[in-house]
Amino acid sequence: MTAAPERNGARSAAGRIAVHREAISQLKVMAAQQTLSSPLTVPADPQALDVTDRILQEITSVGRRLEAMDLKITDLSAASASIRMDIACFSEKVVDLDQRLINVEDHIRMLPEHDGALRTLREKLTDVEDQSRRDNVCFFGIPERKEGTDIKAFLQSLLPELTGLTFSPPLEFQRVHMVGPPRSIS
Repeated sequence: MTAAPERNGARSAAGRIAVHREAISQLKVMAAQQTLSSPLTVPADPQALDVTDRILQEITSVGRRLEAMDLKITDLSAASASIRMDIACFSEKVVDLDQRLINVEDHIRMLPEHDGALRTLREKLTDVEDQSRRDNVCFFGIPERKEGTDIKAFLQSLLPELTGLTFSPPLEFQRVHMVGPPRSIS
């Protein structure tokens, strides 16, 4: 069981491992030969028996601990797999939330542009409303429910009476309507 010395007489780690493997395999061969050639003999010395029992108890204890560690490793592997799945799920959610955040930020950046366009549209709407009211005539103080069902005919007859003027051709109205809800007559 000697190994060839390397440079400067030092053994490498690989060389030492090879030597140990060779020794272990020789011990296994010897143990197998001993088992086959002779029955197991129990030492007669009580101290040797006590040491053998302690070694056997330690080996059994180590075996139990290894089994327990094996179970724990199995549990940890299952937990690790579950954690990996959770992380993958959370990663997908983070990507989705990141995209949604980017969309919201884009919309926020566009708000000043929309605000300016909205302000311009409001100004145009106000101008159009003012233009449409230019040819309107409002009458106040006309008693309610005197007009009957035809408001246009009522105004065409009321205006010449109030002004004392005769209109030829008769007055034309594009639209005629009452403003506001009717008030109750008391």
